[in-house]
Amino acid sequence: MQVFREKDALKQAIRKVKSEGKTLGLVPTMGALHEGHISLVRNALIETDQVVVSIFVNPTQFDNSDDLEKYPRTPEKDLALLEAETKDLWVFLPSASELYGNEVLSEKFDFEGLEQVMEGKFRNGHFDGVGTVVKRLFETVRPDKAFFGEKDYQQLQIIRKLTRLKELNVEIIGCPILREESGLARSSRNERLSSENRKEAAFIYHTLLKARELFGTKSVKEITDWVKKSFDKHPTLELEYFEIADSETLKKTEHKIKGNQYRAFIAAYIEGIRLIDNIALDN
Repeated sequence: MQVFREKDALKQAIRKVKSEGKTLGLVPTMGALHEGHISLVRNALIETDQVVVSIFVNPTQFDNSDDLEKYPRTPEKDLALLEAETKDLWVFLPSASELYGNEVLSEKFDFEGLEQVMEGKFRNGHFDGVGTVVKRLFETVRPDKAFFGEKDYQQLQIIRKLTRLKELNVEIIGCPILREESGLARSSRNERLSSENRKEAAFIYHTLLKARELFGTKSVKEITDWVKKSFDKHPTLELEYFEIADSETLKKTEHKIKGNQYRAFIAAYIEGIRLIDNIALDN
């Protein structure tokens, strides 16, 4: 397994692979890797000839400096986990100055409204930071395909929009959410939860399952009211938002329209740690 810390060295290796006609896959991560990330890597290994995994805690997508400081960083463990999967991977492990230069700043993007709902409403500048770092990674790696998990579904849709707006020649592959046995969506933030609250947090997924069940017979308002009341009764979880939105546009819906596809989205806090999840309502 090769580890690259400098863009120039990685670009040189990529030029050689491209000259041989091989396809390149990219799995962007912020480290603290878990089985969810490994599932993305496995998909990339199947679909492309050479896979690059980037590990970079991107400062520009955090609107909360405390959240950035507490975000888990486990590079040695991450590298060991990747090497145990396969020695054929390339890992890009840059510093902020290597990726951004002298000024660690976000570009400004217009994602045509995708960035203004849900996560964008509660995390100021978040998607400008996401767009900035993903664009820089794409420009460095020049992947044929890039792999992202559906847990961050809004991010996935925004990255798809980014590739169209900036005419980036990369195919975006969305991969299913990987869950713990309890149903809790796998996330690096889960490592900060106590064992008891990790069990309690599975309530998020079970609420989504019930919302999907109700979607066939109840109105959007009835489902939303039920979710809010359920969280109000929960002793440790605090609901930030619950929304039912169009799967493509992410616009919040008040009434179901036949033929449209919808997803339910949740963000909630437990012991000060913010967790998100979503589910397709049409399955």
